[in-house]
Amino acid sequence: QLNNCQRLLFKVPLEPLQGHRFQPTGFPALGAATFQTGDGTSLLVESSQSMANRLELTVWDGTRNSVKEELEGLSHVRITRNGKFLTDTILEPHRLNSPYLLEGKDKRFHDMLKAEVGAAEGPIDRQKLVSTLLRLDVGTLLHGVFLAKKDLAGGRLRIARSLSAFIEADNVAVAASGGVKNDHVNPSGDTKAGFGNVPFARDDYTAESIILYINLDLTQIRGYGLGEAVERLLTLLALYKIRVLTNGGIRLRTACDLQIKGGEIKSSMPEGWQLPSLADLESDLKVAIGECRDQMEVTESTFEDKLKKGKSQDDESDK
Repeated sequence: QLNNCQRLLFKVPLEPLQGHRFQPTGFPALGAATFQTGDGTSLLVESSQSMANRLELTVWDGTRNSVKEELEGLSHVRITRNGKFLTDTILEPHRLNSPYLLEGKDKRFHDMLKAEVGAAEGPIDRQKLVSTLLRLDVGTLLHGVFLAKKDLAGGRLRIARSLSAFIEADNVAVAASGGVKNDHVNPSGDTKAGFGNVPFARDDYTAESIILYINLDLTQIRGYGLGEAVERLLTLLALYKIRVLTNGGIRLRTACDLQIKGGEIKSSMPEGWQLPSLADLESDLKVAIGECRDQMEVTESTFEDKLKKGKSQDDESDK
């Protein structure tokens, strides 16, 4: 049904699980990201960057420090330290552009990447790039990657997201409240050291509507030129991530616990296409992984460098 579609778009209505208030994402020196539209004041509840990270986690099993057992065969890079698990490209905000892969003393992964796709001059061999990304971390073909290092093709190696999502709320209003951190032992204690009573203000929001927007660019996936089996794998993997993300609601923060408003999740383009069940997606995805298994691998890398702290502002001011 999706073979002739350029995009698969979802517009999923949400509502607070309890009550009317919710807490949006906040940004340094900005706070909540409100903006004006023709219909009034709107609000960015969750950014596309944050949603990409949440979609990545749908395939992760934190108890195993690996992908879920039913998804074994998906490519990703495990990073160890002193023989123990440290992190994984699935967990890293920039995936293969993780400093634990590219900035450590162990240069084997960096040098391998440079040898395969890091030509310093001339046009990028995009076909070789996407094939390498498929082998190393299939998630980069859905969530994008930007290998910003100069010695990797001059920092030109990048793939845009083919799967993106964000949450917006419309006709919003501030629900101002507050509270106090009580110290029943010493109410007038030194607050800088964590003692004493500390009052605070708090802004939650209410909204006429909260919408989860999802965009799967099927044209981009076909444009990778990796063949029908890989196209099917990427499409099923994206649909699996969407289904897991929305199953049982979306809890973004303690004070932002949202549920799907209504029943089935249907697309707005093509209109009325129904998102398959989790059981069907798991079954088909397992088959698709098996058909592409020889093009993917789990790579091991190490990071043995000292974990240094960033320089404080005081240190900088002394220079």
